[in-house]
Amino acid sequence: MINKVEICGVNTAKLPVLSGKEKQALFERIQAGDEEARELFIQGNLRLVLSVIQRFWNRGEQADDLFQIGCIGLIKAIDNFDVTQNVQFSTYAVPMIIGEIRRYLRDNNAIRVSRSLRDLAYKALQLRESLCNQNNREPTVDELAQQLEVPREDLVVALDAVQDTVSLFDPVFQDGGDTLCVMDQIRDEKNTAASWEQTLTIESAMDRLTPREQTIVSMRFFDGRTQMEVAEEIGISQAQVSRLEKNALKHLRKYI
Repeated sequence: MINKVEICGVNTAKLPVLSGKEKQALFERIQAGDEEARELFIQGNLRLVLSVIQRFWNRGEQADDLFQIGCIGLIKAIDNFDVTQNVQFSTYAVPMIIGEIRRYLRDNNAIRVSRSLRDLAYKALQLRESLCNQNNREPTVDELAQQLEVPREDLVVALDAVQDTVSLFDPVFQDGGDTLCVMDQIRDEKNTAASWEQTLTIESAMDRLTPREQTIVSMRFFDGRTQMEVAEEIGISQAQVSRLEKNALKHLRKYI
């Protein structure tokens, strides 16, 4: 799919590229009702659609289907773009194209979501966008639930039901040859400097134990074995295991 050249009968290798001046001139003609200019503008921005749908290659959908849906988003962006705003068309169009594709993927998800849940989720998303614009902040789930007059739990379930599954390797930004993926924006709460330091300290402390004590501590606290299982494994009594374990933990605490 990635190497596909012709999508929906369009040779993507020969798609035109419009300059900023050409876009501005075409938009002036579009606003005057020139359908030919509108068609030229669409053709000149199909590369934008192609670049967006590459983010969704791993969803199992046909490139032709994604391209058609992306074109719908592009046309909506053209029809709603305000030239008086100091914003490039591509900056405005990309979220529109992505939104259209994500709606398509949600509605065609193999995991079927009831109509009532989808309707509630879409109402909540529209309300959230409206409140963000009004208050310049993200509304809480409680605020959304209160305005929609639905239980908070129902709203959470509805929003979860329409969320897209995201791969950690999905690209979110690309600058030249450097690609920023989702995983690059996620904090690692486990492998922090403190946890690494603690791990090294425990390893150093373990080195101070006798080989038998190391075996018992490892089997008990790293493998999750019971004292009886450890005793049977190394051929001593449970009482001996208990005594050796207590002695080993005492030395570990003292060192750490």
